[in-house]
Amino acid sequence: MAILHIVGLGPGSWTGLPLGTYQILQEGKKLFLRTERHPVVQDLEKKGIRFHPLDELYEQAEDFESLYQEIVDKLFREAKEHGEIVYAVPGHPGVAERTVRIALEKGASAGVEIKLGPGHSFLDELLLRIGVDPTDGLLILDGTDLKASSLNPTLHTILVQVYNQEIAAEVKLCLMEDYPDDYPVTVARAVGVEAQERVEQVPLYELDRLDFVDHLTTLYLPGSEEARITHRQFSKLVEIVQILRSPEGCPWDREQTHQSIRKNVIEEAYEVAEAIDLDDPDALSEELGDLLLQVALHAQIASEEGTFTIHDTIQAINDKLIRRHPHVFGNKDAADAEDALTNWEEIKRQEKREKGLPEGVSILDSVPASQPAMAVSYKLQKKAAEVGFEWPDVDGVLDKIKEELEELRETQDKSEELGDVLFVLVNLARYLKVDPEESLAKTNHKFRRRFAYIEKKLSEQGKSFQNSTLEEMDHWWNEAKMLEKK
Repeated sequence: MAILHIVGLGPGSWTGLPLGTYQILQEGKKLFLRTERHPVVQDLEKKGIRFHPLDELYEQAEDFESLYQEIVDKLFREAKEHGEIVYAVPGHPGVAERTVRIALEKGASAGVEIKLGPGHSFLDELLLRIGVDPTDGLLILDGTDLKASSLNPTLHTILVQVYNQEIAAEVKLCLMEDYPDDYPVTVARAVGVEAQERVEQVPLYELDRLDFVDHLTTLYLPGSEEARITHRQFSKLVEIVQILRSPEGCPWDREQTHQSIRKNVIEEAYEVAEAIDLDDPDALSEELGDLLLQVALHAQIASEEGTFTIHDTIQAINDKLIRRHPHVFGNKDAADAEDALTNWEEIKRQEKREKGLPEGVSILDSVPASQPAMAVSYKLQKKAAEVGFEWPDVDGVLDKIKEELEELRETQDKSEELGDVLFVLVNLARYLKVDPEESLAKTNHKFRRRFAYIEKKLSEQGKSFQNSTLEEMDHWWNEAKMLEKK
């Protein structure tokens, strides 16, 4: 079997090169360097050690992952041709080296034995410079593949492989999702390399403006318990709710049950909807937070009861979203939004069958009766329409409205007949492709504005509703309408 030795060149200085690595390099086996852009390379040349850099592959690759795969493929070919070769990487072969991980994963199946040699990581030097003990909590991430979901600002964080200003810009934008713009970032270049080392602290927003960022650059962000940091984390909300429900917490919060705060969920959802109708982003952000609190409270109560936790809730919705979107996460196609919705409904029915749940004797059983009456009415008529139970055109709906209004005028049971009128009006909204709840909400807001205008005008005249006529109020109402049209 062919053999591939992998060794590390240390962080950059000749004195940082492990003795064991130097001995392997002197043995005369064909030597490949992932990159010759490393300070030790000049010392290797001076000592007559021949090598073959792989830098040209960087220029040919479309992205980093394909680059790393091509490097490993080439190394495997060379190892099989020569029987035994050496591959040297900057720093330590086990730290921030994707090519090494790929080689270890695929070596056996490719018929190549991987032998890892010594190395000295730049992280050792960096931790000394910044004075951090990794046992205090340390997160090490790859700057070329950084995701906000991987961040934990309460931990010391090191970002490796911040190769250039372009990557630095991408890293900055990602970090700003969790960190303030002025958060201190330590930028360390060529740590441990005499005369080349540069360590500076800058505010986060300046990160991509530094002209010395290159392939030897690493970033460090200190862990923080500041409120402006921790209060942006979902985990902090869960922690706060746990404290509120604890024996040392709030007496009111401790007494609540699922049933006692049931109405709060509905109220907060309506306030979210109102913020949407008002097109008020600040209010929407705040109201979504209030709704999220209800989720956290119910999950905490359930956790105390031993039924489920917030993590079960999150897993359930993540699993459901992936399962019900096979056209995104699977191999099923969806031509348009309607097609995607059809897929969703079919998967829901399949899930019921797999759970052994009754699918109901009526297609209307899937519409929950606990929702607001207008929403239930809309969904009931939509379900009926899916199987052809509807008028062929909107004229049929308009005729039905006239019929129901006439029955309302003549009947003694006004409540039931008024319900019939409302039901047909909801169906008209469906024909017009208008959300009746949204439409009515807009009219409610319009009524508030115009009525407030009447109040304002009467107040300016020193009058009240009690000493004003309907004609006066109607005049100001019409004036409010005219002003809205301007």
